[in-house]
Amino acid sequence: MPKVQVNDISMNYIKEGEGEPVVLIPFLSAEHLCYAYQIPVYAEHFSVYSIDPRGAGETDAPEGPYTTDQLADDVIGFMDAVGIDKAHILGTSLGAATALKVGAKAPDKVKSLSVHSGWSKTDLFIQVLTNGWIEVADFKGNVFDTAAGYIFPLCLSPELFANNAEHIGALAEFVKGRPQQTVDAFKSQCGAVLTHDCENELSKITAPTLLTFGGIDTITSVGRFRDVLESNIKQTEVVVFEGCAHTPMYEQTEKFNEKTLDFLQRHF
Repeated sequence: MPKVQVNDISMNYIKEGEGEPVVLIPFLSAEHLCYAYQIPVYAEHFSVYSIDPRGAGETDAPEGPYTTDQLADDVIGFMDAVGIDKAHILGTSLGAATALKVGAKAPDKVKSLSVHSGWSKTDLFIQVLTNGWIEVADFKGNVFDTAAGYIFPLCLSPELFANNAEHIGALAEFVKGRPQQTVDAFKSQCGAVLTHDCENELSKITAPTLLTFGGIDTITSVGRFRDVLESNIKQTEVVVFEGCAHTPMYEQTEKFNEKTLDFLQRHF
């Protein structure tokens, strides 16, 4: 897989398909293949670039803490490094927060923005969750065990856990088989979660923006973040995946892919 020099790091990524570029930004602790269910679908119509963010996968993990401004600068630098003038930017959770920053910092480089399970400003609830994950990671000394035991249950609905243990097990085994993040890198990325704030920058976003939420998500709930994002970004569409928690891309994959691909194609 190719790597490029971006700011102070060597960044790993994959590219699939041909056409207009789509840049995929992973969530906390994840690397490029967190979008394994989306990449083949999008690549039928677009050039899909899925990156390993700072601190994850095979991208460098310098000492942190990181910020979403820094992660956004990495995405913008990545686009420059591989020769992308303008792209569809898509992110989930921490990747969504990063995508919002990209849209505000470099609006001329963003053709469309897809913000999945995103948030405008870290509140006390997200702070408590994230600090808890840091404490668990320090205690266990292992990011996978932290994710499997304390993050997955919030990212997926209780019904999925109760009724489809095979799917949960397959997701866990897939994650376990990917390059494992160090505890220090995880904590550095958590720093970006804890300090994220783009509320005063949302009006700078000019690209058509898709906002998606899980209907029962508690981490970035519809009730807490839909209104502020929708009212401050000029062109928005909202999709709520009812019955899903924080990652509809894994719970209602076919519907998620259909809705998100439709948005991308309408802004081709």
